[in-house]
Amino acid sequence: MACNIMVFLASLKKFRNYYMNTRLISLFAAAILLVSCGATKTTANDLAINTPIVSTIDLNRVTDDKLPVSIDPGRFTTETVIFRLPKVIQGTYAVSDFGKYVDDFKAFDYDGKALPVTKLDTNSWSISNARNLDKVTYFVNDTYDMEEEGGIGKDIPFSPAGTNIEPDNYVLNLHGFVGYFDALKDNVYKLNVTAPKELVHTSALQNLGTTFSDDGQTMTNSYQANRYFEITDNPMMYGNFDVEEFQVDDIKIVLSVYSPNNMHSAKSLKETIFKMMRAQKAYLGDINSTPRYDIYVYLSEGKEDSPKGFGALEHHSSTVVVMPEHMSDEELASSMIDVVSHEFFHIVTPLTIHSEDVHYFDYNNPTFSKHLWMYEGVTEYFATLFQINQDLVDKDEFYLKIMDKIEFSKQMDDAMSFTIMSENVLKEPYKDQYLNVYQKGALIGMCVDILIREGSHGDRGILSLMKDLSQKYGKNKPFEDDQLFDEIVAMTYPSLRDFFDTHVIGDIPINYNDFFNKVGLEIGEAQIKANYILMNGAPIVSGDPQNGTIFFTDMALKNSFWKDQGVQANDVIRSIDGKDLTFQNANQLLQEVFLWKPGKDIVVVLDRNGEEITIKTITTQGYTFGKGLVEKPDATESQKALREAWLKG
Repeated sequence: MACNIMVFLASLKKFRNYYMNTRLISLFAAAILLVSCGATKTTANDLAINTPIVSTIDLNRVTDDKLPVSIDPGRFTTETVIFRLPKVIQGTYAVSDFGKYVDDFKAFDYDGKALPVTKLDTNSWSISNARNLDKVTYFVNDTYDMEEEGGIGKDIPFSPAGTNIEPDNYVLNLHGFVGYFDALKDNVYKLNVTAPKELVHTSALQNLGTTFSDDGQTMTNSYQANRYFEITDNPMMYGNFDVEEFQVDDIKIVLSVYSPNNMHSAKSLKETIFKMMRAQKAYLGDINSTPRYDIYVYLSEGKEDSPKGFGALEHHSSTVVVMPEHMSDEELASSMIDVVSHEFFHIVTPLTIHSEDVHYFDYNNPTFSKHLWMYEGVTEYFATLFQINQDLVDKDEFYLKIMDKIEFSKQMDDAMSFTIMSENVLKEPYKDQYLNVYQKGALIGMCVDILIREGSHGDRGILSLMKDLSQKYGKNKPFEDDQLFDEIVAMTYPSLRDFFDTHVIGDIPINYNDFFNKVGLEIGEAQIKANYILMNGAPIVSGDPQNGTIFFTDMALKNSFWKDQGVQANDVIRSIDGKDLTFQNANQLLQEVFLWKPGKDIVVVLDRNGEEITIKTITTQGYTFGKGLVEKPDATESQKALREAWLKG
């Protein structure tokens, strides 16, 4: 496991910046305890005729919170076939084992008789007498109400990749419901979803039409996917939720929001998403994009059976977002900007620019590309840079975000080859370094950007490089993994060869001042804005596992807000805004504190050596002193011009 402080940091930082993509470690309570203590292409040779694979999901027949699924593959010409659900899905870089949520798997012949089935492993079933196979059926448990420490599969909870089955809400991440036959991943899929007619539903999959039952109470929507990848790449949502549709230039945005207690709505988030995506489109310019983009937002109540892993998961033309419901409108809007902007930028990479490992992804035995620095790092860098580029944040806020990433990355293994880590991301010790793709990976993107700006006298940057790569390749033409660095150097400047060899392929830590100096900046002592729970890359609370209490450390005294409230080291936090703080609910409550903004009414009850202390106030911006990114007073005009091109070019 990574050093214990990093588990806590990962929770906080990822919740604000992710993004991601990828996934959020949201195990705050457990973290505080710790603080105190190559793919293969397949063909359809198994089929006599390449017929569509007909898959059916019936929301009307849920039994004991389990959803029935049937798969009709057409006729096989072999005696034995293997059916699987994904072990790993794209974009998560973790084992999910969706087969563990399947019950009562059966195979039937054309006379309706059961065929012999052998379960090979968690996600795979071997079916005998396959020449007579008509269909397979099974029931699927959802993941949201089963999440706990250990989460989906064998890793931490990552709810955006999970599934939900409730009468008023179905999160249909289809990789959790629809499986595949080994040799038929390139076959066309027809997906039928049967549901009560009153349920709202959204999906970017091609809709072939809707039929209704004789009594008019049930609808069946039929969708088409050109291959299994499109099944996994197109989530759906059914239920009672809000939908807002609007246009951002040439992209139709479909925003679906499920808020179980109606605390938020698609309408309340619409303006935030519109402004953000308009700014993203302006930043991207003429890079190819999707004609439609779906955003599915599930807001968690924070109950025992609610999803616990917050963040988002990207797809070619959509993203699934899971956030706490008890956030204020301002907190949710701010988080959505960080989270959704990251996911939308994934349309550049890896969704448009990617290697063969991504294009021919093996859900059961995947190989991984060397280039997580680009897939996740450059994407996170874009999500940070576009905000200053499009005047959504000021320079001080941008500098703070960059400095945060530097401080966080230094807590990880800074002397680890990024390419080796990427290729081995499911294995130890590399697995525990994955979160660094959003920190050092973004900083690698920043350094590449500055080097290209320097080489082109400010005219080009990393966005220009991504445009060139997208024109040469594209979503249907992958690059060779081992050739990418050569391609980039050929398209740019020799300085990038030394950088890649030394700091990305190699394991030499980056001296960021070398790059900041090029744009008239330096790392120095500065007064910087302080978060209410995390400061200078470290939490200002810790925990006592014997007493089950959470308390302020002496770091809180360096935070001007808490110091002004009279907080002392070792003050035990009893409650926050009327909610008792325990190890069991620290996950939710401390995430909410992390997202506090100035101007919020708060009530915090402390225990100071048996004396109850109540802090009732309105939050103000706190400050601390620490390392910050500052503009050099003696910067030359050429350095200032390069800085302007970097931030605004």
